[in-house]
Amino acid sequence: MTHGVHAPYRLVLGTPPELVVHDEVGRCPYLEGRLSRLPLRIPTRPLTTKELGERLASGDRRQGIFLYRTECPSCTACEPIRIDVQRFRPGRTLRRTLRKNDARFQVELGPPEVSERRIALYNAHKEQRGLDSGRSPLDAAGYREFLVLSSCATFEVRYLLGGELVGVAVVDRAEDSLSAVYCYYDPEHVDSSLGTYSILKQIELCKRFGLRYLYLGLYIAESEHMRYKARFLPHERLIAGSWVEISKDSSP
Repeated sequence: MTHGVHAPYRLVLGTPPELVVHDEVGRCPYLEGRLSRLPLRIPTRPLTTKELGERLASGDRRQGIFLYRTECPSCTACEPIRIDVQRFRPGRTLRRTLRKNDARFQVELGPPEVSERRIALYNAHKEQRGLDSGRSPLDAAGYREFLVLSSCATFEVRYLLGGELVGVAVVDRAEDSLSAVYCYYDPEHVDSSLGTYSILKQIELCKRFGLRYLYLGLYIAESEHMRYKARFLPHERLIAGSWVEISKDSSP
């Protein structure tokens, strides 16, 4: 994945300092007709788990080696969302999804990897969801840049059926939390709700590791691909600089 880069770069002081390599207004990747600003920053060294946790709490996300936070000129639709795993209470449908898929799929943890199977699954999933319309399928180099290279501690959760890989979730680990970076799966198993199941398994991992939060990225009420996150209750959203607990589903 290639990003436009325009010199001179800008250094943001901090621990560690970060180099801003892209900062322009462009087409919103989530909502049609909107403009977005997603400055891309590269830490000058890999982040510790404590440093990553601080950035997640301030609303940062990670993509490859880049960190970003929405700074859109006239839109506040994107709200970082996280689950306090000790307060989270899955409803009947979520509990049923967990039981059904626990009996069907095998789950493994390991370092992020590039393989032909992963690339094929990723591209099939993107096509099935209608994302990145008109773009070329991701190749090995693009996959490595997007989902394997990282600026922090990262692992992947693998979902297997009969020994065959059918889904992958890329996850970052911070001092007090996990961050769900990206999840994709075989479109043939869309009825298994593997995306929802993956979030439930990451909540279990948080509890196993003694971590408080699972960060789910951005909640966007107007986006059909993002509003599903509101189903995990209670959760917290970063609104006007403060984390606010949401205990009732307010999605349309």
